[in-house]
Amino acid sequence: MRSRDLSSWMWGDALSMLEQAERLQRQFFKACAADPQRWEPPIDVIETADAVIVYVALPGVPAAAVTVGFEAGGITVAGARRLPATQAAHIHRVEIPYGRFERRIALPLHSLEPEPPVMADGCLVLTLVKRKETP
Repeated sequence: MRSRDLSSWMWGDALSMLEQAERLQRQFFKACAADPQRWEPPIDVIETADAVIVYVALPGVPAAAVTVGFEAGGITVAGARRLPATQAAHIHRVEIPYGRFERRIALPLHSLEPEPPVMADGCLVLTLVKRKETP
């Protein structure tokens, strides 16, 4: 193995470890101020010409366990994810957070019209259609 291949491999591992550390920090140390037992699910916010689409990563969370609130200043997504293991199971690794979660997403809802939330592929998908401005 050439030394350049070794340094590239080591650099890739170092970046991977930094990404893992950052993810763990977000999950465990960025809890809600009111209740430190809560975690915040990661989100993606994508804007198209017609809408703003918010993806909230909630793997293993049933739709019935999620509440979505629309307020003037944004959206609040809350609920709980249960630990998937039974009491008789041996847990080898837990990387997906569980327990109560809450995420506040600041958006100008006065110019957006929310559609009903949809659960798809482990994500809560919130579509907010842009309102047409009247001349």
